[in-house]
Amino acid sequence: MKFGVVTFPGSNCDQDMIYVLKDLLGKEVVNLWHKDTDLQGVDFVVLPGGFSYGDYLRSGAIAKLSPIMGEVIKHANAGGYVMGICNGFQILTESGLLEGALLHNNNQKFICKNVYLKPVSESAAITKGLTDKAYKIPIAHGEGRYYASDETIQKLTANDQILFRYCDKDGEVNKEDNPNGSLENIAGICNEGKNVFGMMPHPERAADAELANTDGREMFLSILEYCQS
Repeated sequence: MKFGVVTFPGSNCDQDMIYVLKDLLGKEVVNLWHKDTDLQGVDFVVLPGGFSYGDYLRSGAIAKLSPIMGEVIKHANAGGYVMGICNGFQILTESGLLEGALLHNNNQKFICKNVYLKPVSESAAITKGLTDKAYKIPIAHGEGRYYASDETIQKLTANDQILFRYCDKDGEVNKEDNPNGSLENIAGICNEGKNVFGMMPHPERAADAELANTDGREMFLSILEYCQS
């Protein structure tokens, strides 16, 4: 499987993602620039974390207008895989590839810390290979509060599109361990076709043994096992 990682002005996790995919997992990776209009034959596009265009207007609202996003949208609509992490998740919702929106954290502060995630979806590639344990993954965002209409939440639940919920270290989902006020503790979702994934936490920051946490690597391994190139 060939991966493409997009760099926007203000991206700061693109090289982390390339390192994990290329150096740790041994996959072919190309670095795509936001002005490109050629995905170079990649199977899987990653929109990394960061502060694209300085988060002006709304996080991801300007990045969705970058030339490459037209190709990313075509790729996704044709069944190609796309994953957005943090700012990448925001770009996916702004682009209409994922439903809902990411609003300012309920405490109105930027949050940077480790949280725990409970895998929910049994059919999405990123969670299919995971166990029922709580995964420790870092977050770093100011606008990570997932919001959608009641109708959308019901549809996401019914279609097994909720990827992760924030939980405690024992895997219990509760209000106290919801870091940003996301509806129903939602930390990530996918589209109905299960080929577009978005999540606020950063699995690429928890994939190297040198960081004393490899919980995030298990998510990438699940992708590699269950995504078809």
